[in-house]
Amino acid sequence: MHHKVALLGFGGVGQGFLKMIKEKNEALRTQYGQSIEIVSISDISKGSMHHDDGLDMDKVVSSLQEDNTLFHYVDEPGLEKGWSTLTTIKKTNANIVVELTPTDIDSGQPAIDHCRMALSSGKHVVTTNKGPVVNAYRELTQLAARNSVYFFFEGTVMSGTPALKMPTETLAGNDIQQIRGILNGTTNSMLTEMANGLPYAHALSNAQSKGYAEADPTNDIEGYDVQGKVVILANVLMGGNMTRDDIPCQGISHLTGTDIREAKREGKTWKLIGAIEKHGNQVEGYVRPEKLDNTDPLASISGATNAICYQCDLLGEVTLVGAGAGITETGYAVLNDILAIGRS
Repeated sequence: MHHKVALLGFGGVGQGFLKMIKEKNEALRTQYGQSIEIVSISDISKGSMHHDDGLDMDKVVSSLQEDNTLFHYVDEPGLEKGWSTLTTIKKTNANIVVELTPTDIDSGQPAIDHCRMALSSGKHVVTTNKGPVVNAYRELTQLAARNSVYFFFEGTVMSGTPALKMPTETLAGNDIQQIRGILNGTTNSMLTEMANGLPYAHALSNAQSKGYAEADPTNDIEGYDVQGKVVILANVLMGGNMTRDDIPCQGISHLTGTDIREAKREGKTWKLIGAIEKHGNQVEGYVRPEKLDNTDPLASISGATNAICYQCDLLGEVTLVGAGAGITETGYAVLNDILAIGRS
């Protein structure tokens, strides 16, 4: 199967995905009978372009090397430039639209409108943007079904680590009764350093210097990033109909050195936990720091690594550990979703 892809948003993940395709396309043909061609790129600051027969990825890379834009891509017959994002969705001959624009977790826009338009026009959608999944999961899933296309979003929870595909595919047949996870690498890195004696402010500064935390780290340290992921897990894996307002949320900014030392004396470790439980038809969730016994499988997860535990009725507890962020890792989530479309 040959996929024609339109990229909406061309930051680190989009560029990482393009590089991955350049390196992997031959192997994808040989191993999976699938190939990927990027026909459209649209980015509000870097520019936009389209070619029905596919963009020359070497030319894209060369233009990026000039000043991190697409403005230096050499003109060629059939090349279209300057399309808006919505025009790109409407006119592209891509069969898959990959939505990678910046996340607005509160409104989900403009990504929701991008997804709506693409699905309504019979194009599959792959996204790593939590906004549409948190705010419009049911609507977009139903819209995809009505138009006989797929809406995939593996990268919204644990980047390329299959936090959604593993339970829906590999664990199919189990009734998942509880999910608990460390779903934010920034806070887990900070708590690891604080457990080793570093003050909160220094741990935050280190996380920012390593690129884990933004200049404004509120989304991470107050738990809002995890809160969005809990909504996705609850609705996708447990049939919930939850919003962020339904998930009580507390971050780690109130934790002190005294709290950390006290946990250590008790043989426990602080972790920021996102959790969901299902009781009959009732689904509940929360985000909060918890003191975990050191025998808990999540207690040993250190640094920026993420982990998630599924409590299954048939298999018992199954724990998945892996990267929760990163350009290559999130680009891989896009690739994996596209291959899943091909298999389906």
